Amino acid sequence: MLDRRRWITAALSAASLGRLAGANNKIGVGVIGAGGRGRYLTSAFKEDANAEIRAVCDVYEPNLQKGLAAAGPRARSYDDHRRLLEDKEIEAVVIATPDHWHAQMILDAVAAGKDVYVEKPMCHTIEEGFRVIDAVKKSGRVVSVGTQRRSYDLFLEGKRVMDSGRLGPVHLVTAWWMNHQSGLRRAKLEGNLDWKRWLGPASARPLDETRFFNWYYFWDYSGGMMVGQAAHIVDTIHWFMNATYPSAVTCSAARVHLDGAEVPETTSMTVEYPEDFLAVFSVGYRAMRYAPAEDQIKQFHGTKARLDMRRESFALYPESREEVLRPEAERQQFGSFERASRTHIANFLECVRSRKAPNATVEMGQQTNVVLCLAMESLKTGRRVRWNAARRAAES
Repeated sequence: MLDRRRWITAALSAASLGRLAGANNKIGVGVIGAGGRGRYLTSAFKEDANAEIRAVCDVYEPNLQKGLAAAGPRARSYDDHRRLLEDKEIEAVVIATPDHWHAQMILDAVAAGKDVYVEKPMCHTIEEGFRVIDAVKKSGRVVSVGTQRRSYDLFLEGKRVMDSGRLGPVHLVTAWWMNHQSGLRRAKLEGNLDWKRWLGPASARPLDETRFFNWYYFWDYSGGMMVGQAAHIVDTIHWFMNATYPSAVTCSAARVHLDGAEVPETTSMTVEYPEDFLAVFSVGYRAMRYAPAEDQIKQFHGTKARLDMRRESFALYPESREEVLRPEAERQQFGSFERASRTHIANFLECVRSRKAPNATVEMGQQTNVVLCLAMESLKTGRRVRWNAARRAAES
C-alpha cells in the first residue's frame, strides 16, 4: 500500500510538473474568495514571475467583478468553487474566503489535484483540521497556510536569536495586539449574492447583511479578532518555542462593545504547554489606534534575557539592573512587512515546482487551530479546556 501511495504521489507530481511546462511555463492560479484579502493576494501572486492568475471565484457579484479586474482580462469567472476546480489550466488555488469555508475548499482542491495557498486560520474546527491533514498526506499536494511571518527575513533572524541560547530557559511568553474599531460595517448589498452557498457548512438562516459584511464577529464563521490575530501570534510562538499542541487553554473577555456583534473585541487567552511554558495573548480592538509597526508584540521572557518581536523590529534585552534597558541586539525594518507575504507566496510557488514542504505546513496550521478552537470553547463555556493529545480532542 505504501509503495502504491508513493507511486500515485510521484505520478501526480509528474503530471503537475508536466502541466507547468506548458506554453508560458507559469503556474496557473485560481483565486477563491475575491474580497479585500483575496484581491490583495491576487495582486501579490501577479507580481511573481512564476504565477499567472487564470480564474477568480466569488458568490458575491461585486466582489467577483473587482477580483476579475485585479486579476486581468484573461481570467475566467466562476461563482462556484467546484467549477473552478474542474478547470484544467489551474494548477494551484488561493483560498481567501471566510474561515468556515477553508477546510471544505482545501479538501475539494486536493481531491481535484490542485495545490493550495489558504489564508489563516487553516480551519474553523478541530475535526476539520485533522481531516485536512489526512487528505493532504494522501493526495501528495502542496498546501501552505498564510502565516507569512515564517518566510519573513526579520522573523527568520529573530528565530536565530531565539535559538542562540542567549535568553536562557523561557517559561513565559506574553503578547498583545491592540487597535481601535468603533463599530461594525453598516453596508448594503450592491449586487447578487448566493447567500445559501456563502453560508455553506454553517447554520441556515435568512439573509443578513450585517453577518455577511462582518463575518469575523459571528461564531458560525470565525472567532473575531481574537482568532484572526492569534492565528499569527500563536503560530509564531509555536515556531520560536519549538512547541506543537497545547495542554490547556483558558480564555476570558470583556463585554461586547460593537453593536450587533456576537464575539467580544477585547479578549485574553492563557495557553499552557507541555514544554513547560505559558503563553498569554491579549487582543483589544477598543484600545487607541497604533501605527502598524507598533500594534503588536511578542515578548519571550528568558532567565537571562528578553526578546521582543514586533511586526517590523526586534530587540534582545539582557538582564540588567539599570533603570533604562538597552538592547544587546536589535533590528528595525520599518515599512518592510509587505514583503513577508511576497516571500511566503514565493516559497509556496517554489514548492509547487519542487514538491517540497512549504514553510507553513498543514500540521503547523492545525497546531495553531487547536489553540484557537480551545480558546473559543473556553470563552463560550467559561471553563479551562484541556487538550487530550491521545484522543485528539478537547476535554472540559
